Amino acid sequence: MTAPTEGIWAAAWRRLRRDKVGMAALIVVLLFLVMVLLASAGLIASDWQRERGVSYAPPSFMGPANGSATAGLPVPTGPNVDLSDIDPLAPQYKAWAERAATFEHTETAKANTLPFGADLQGRDVLAKAVQGAKVSVLVGVLAAVVATAIGTVLGALAGFFGGKVGDLLEWVYNVFTSIPGILLIFAFAALAGRGTQSVVLILGFAGWTGIYRLVRAEFLKHTVREYVRAAEAIGASTTSRMFRHILPNISHVLLVQLSVHVVGFIKAEVILSYLGLGVAVDEVSWGTMLSEAQSELIQGYWWQLAAATVFMAVFVTAFSLFTDALRDALDPKLRGLE
Repeated sequence: MTAPTEGIWAAAWRRLRRDKVGMAALIVVLLFLVMVLLASAGLIASDWQRERGVSYAPPSFMGPANGSATAGLPVPTGPNVDLSDIDPLAPQYKAWAERAATFEHTETAKANTLPFGADLQGRDVLAKAVQGAKVSVLVGVLAAVVATAIGTVLGALAGFFGGKVGDLLEWVYNVFTSIPGILLIFAFAALAGRGTQSVVLILGFAGWTGIYRLVRAEFLKHTVREYVRAAEAIGASTTSRMFRHILPNISHVLLVQLSVHVVGFIKAEVILSYLGLGVAVDEVSWGTMLSEAQSELIQGYWWQLAAATVFMAVFVTAFSLFTDALRDALDPKLRGLE
């Protein structure tokens, strides 16, 4: 009795499990996605705007700061020293202190150190990095889905029908590719404004051309194959032949392109937010953290830059390694070698 033939996805999963680097990268990616889901549900990092520490509180391993910038400076003293010469408001301090004592007030204690440090407002850098991961990763994934959907539909139409439809779509494709990608993104950003939804649409509309080219080539190749001709002979509709017969056979190409575009769009979102064209001012992403860190670095406060860089580098590297492993596992040329 003949053993059942292994399916495409089962064979790909078996090959992927053999790739130790790819599986390790997949685990890291899944951990980031779980973190993003928890942050989206408000279970973690929901209070990232709360002032939990003193201004620029250092990371815990550095210990508390030595004091303010004026600590250790000599203060003139002596019988001939008039404090009003140093501070014109000095005579009012006593009266203000007596008046303030008549009011009841509470003051929340702020930490002198935090695990990843604090920013200028005393907000936890770790919570900001987690919340920034939610925004950056969601933007990358959703923008990649939009770009893949646009490129797939247009590429399928151009490759399957050809003729005037193909010529029209080729003209649209050439118009988009004739403009440098970064300039096209900036032009869309200037029109759409800031915000997470705007960034998703901007990157999706600007990034579909590479997927279109690949899908069009695959449809041109598969349209004339025997199984598509057989489907046409038995009366299968045009939509059925396009999306029920051809599309599943090129799904590995789409999946790999989707993964590649996620990484590229995360980088693009970081650049847009760094330049002030990305997420809204009341949101945080890895790009906005890097934008804030450029002025902090001059003052010696490097921990926000380090946190955003480490989070982004780990996720992008893991996703890139996983994409490479996925491409190898889905490569049809490897199916006949096992």
